[in-house]
Amino acid sequence: MRLTIAFLLVLCLTPSLAQPGYKIDFKIKGWKDTTIYLGHYYGEQTLIRDTARVNQAGAFYYDNEKTLPQGVYFLVLNNAKVFDFVVSGDQRFIIEGDSKDFFKTATVSGDLDNKLFFENMRFNMERGQEAEPFLKILRDSTLTEEKKKPARESFSKISEQVKVYQQKLIQENPTTLTARLLLATQPIEVPVPPKKADGTIDSTFQLRYYRQHFFDKFDLADDALIRLPRPIYQEKIKEYLQKLYAPVPDTLMKAIDFMVLKAKKNPETYKYLVWNCLFLYTNPEIMGLDEVYVRLYDKYYASGEMNFWITDKVKQNLKDYADKIRGSLVGKTGANLIMQDQNLQPRALYDIKNKYTILWIFDPECGHCKEETPKLVEFYNKFKTKFDVEVFAVASDTSMQKMKTFMKDMKTPWITVNGPRSYIPQHYSKLYYAETTPSLYILDRNHKIIAKKLPVVQLEDFFTKHERFIQSQKNGNKGSQP
Repeated sequence: MRLTIAFLLVLCLTPSLAQPGYKIDFKIKGWKDTTIYLGHYYGEQTLIRDTARVNQAGAFYYDNEKTLPQGVYFLVLNNAKVFDFVVSGDQRFIIEGDSKDFFKTATVSGDLDNKLFFENMRFNMERGQEAEPFLKILRDSTLTEEKKKPARESFSKISEQVKVYQQKLIQENPTTLTARLLLATQPIEVPVPPKKADGTIDSTFQLRYYRQHFFDKFDLADDALIRLPRPIYQEKIKEYLQKLYAPVPDTLMKAIDFMVLKAKKNPETYKYLVWNCLFLYTNPEIMGLDEVYVRLYDKYYASGEMNFWITDKVKQNLKDYADKIRGSLVGKTGANLIMQDQNLQPRALYDIKNKYTILWIFDPECGHCKEETPKLVEFYNKFKTKFDVEVFAVASDTSMQKMKTFMKDMKTPWITVNGPRSYIPQHYSKLYYAETTPSLYILDRNHKIIAKKLPVVQLEDFFTKHERFIQSQKNGNKGSQP
């Protein structure tokens, strides 16, 4: 009975022995009587977390009842980052060293992770010094490859030493942050592709394998990987989406959902991953991928999935942008526009019966519009018949006189209307996103948007490839659209 009571007392007392929060002591020879800051990385940002005052002996500390999020931290002295260290499970430790040569003199008490972190740093610095003479030879453009061969072999041996050292560290201390960040930076080794039953090489094997194992060494649910000196988490997201998948909204959404399943275990990585994907497609370089932004907003923000962290104001801003671009996405049917022309007569976008319609939204006083419009006039005069195209130009300024002057100066041969003088209830900018001028949309005969934001100089190339694509579809070839 006495043993049972003693055992229960141990269970009750154990949580208090864990000492939540952090207490990090430093003693740096050469520092005294100054203020020093504790910061950490967060993606591409650096954030200040705490402040301390260094005494005459170079001692200072940071402490708080709340535990620090894991990651790589640093000290800031005189507005300059001094050195990095890690904060992981053990958040009560001591770091000492000499400011003149900190990494060589640094010692750690009470934390295996930082001990490994500094040992790895020193090992890399030593190997780097050994490799420098060989690197100098390899960078020498005056030497032949044959003369560089011994240096390349020596450099490879040093690189192998680093690889073996780090692999051993990872295997012996897998749960430490030092091991996790080293593992996260290691490449995935892709096997040689096997042969298929008919004896040919399986050409898609390596891509499939790389996709499947892309996150084997990178835990998307580990928020410590967000707080690294290099924004590796963001880089992994971009590489996975931009290099391993076709730039098609359906395909990319499936890839994002796959990542979300892995990151969702941790609220911090869940919000970070979804936010970065949203940001990636806010203003994408590839035409049509803004649809991914709209779909991400609908699925993860409008649904309330992200309510656990996002503010109402930020959420409203995301909604406003999604609503602005929602109706003018590539693949959607463009809305009809009915405005007055220079003769005060109503002209409708849908009245155009050509195979293609170029919607050209411009400002009569916009310098860029004055540069681009002559190029569009040249394209129109040269290719109107060949591609069966018409232009429906919308002036954004209310002044009819400014619009007429622009038409005269630019010698525009197409339909031009005054945007504000509209016969439809919604302003054209609510139907076609045109925050900058000029803005260009291409609609097909059925008024479906097939392209947008193309520079005028690319129109001939676009229509040529699009016509070729349509012909291939008629011939039964289901290739992807240009």
